[in-house]
Amino acid sequence: MLRRLWPWPWPLPALLAWSGAWAVFWGLQGPLAWPLGVALAVASALGVAFSVLADTWWRRAMVGLGFPLSLFLSGAASVPAWAWLLPLALLLLIYPLNAWRDAPLFPTPAHALRDLAAQAPLAPGARVLDAGCGLGDGLKALREAYPQAQLHGLEWSWPLRALCALRCPWARVRRGDIWRADWRPYDLVYLFQRPESMARAVAKAGAQLAPGGWLVSLEFEAASLTPQAMLRCADGRPVWLYRAPFQPRQI
Repeated sequence: MLRRLWPWPWPLPALLAWSGAWAVFWGLQGPLAWPLGVALAVASALGVAFSVLADTWWRRAMVGLGFPLSLFLSGAASVPAWAWLLPLALLLLIYPLNAWRDAPLFPTPAHALRDLAAQAPLAPGARVLDAGCGLGDGLKALREAYPQAQLHGLEWSWPLRALCALRCPWARVRRGDIWRADWRPYDLVYLFQRPESMARAVAKAGAQLAPGGWLVSLEFEAASLTPQAMLRCADGRPVWLYRAPFQPRQI
């Protein structure tokens, strides 16, 4: 079960995001007298920004598109037809279509990897990759575990990549597809994906990681492999450690 990022039950997060977008829209249209298109763009951007905290793709779409759809249905403003493409464009900018098969944006909890180095020791200067680094929470946790490592992040969404680079200036953060990138230069690859992605990650890591390299997965197990070790986060979720060459799970 994927962890919810909102502290409130659904659909309250969506209602709060929509209400906030409407308040911004009327505030810009009324007292500030901003142009209609600009007010629509700002309010839609607010909804899309809140959507990153939803825990499934369909909820993200609901949060991000809720305000413009409600504006259209209400008839409260006469907006040109092309303007309705703006919220969709914003969503696709942050969530490119080829990234929808991967995990939603789930930040690694603070201190979740604090004990990782004890089970997976790395030499100073080792290269560590956060595959799908999002906003950089995983990189921060990896830095706590390996302060002397060379940390790298890979993220497909360029807005998220840019924000991650700002939050983690000590890491090399690049835009790219984690499945097309070469994992061979890295001593450890960290993932916080989803169960459906783990078989693909195992196949890629098995083909590309050098002997002694580590594949680390927060929460989701590689069901076909025998783990080298398993840690527990403070909230009880497991951190699975696999070392190349991987050992198949004995049935």
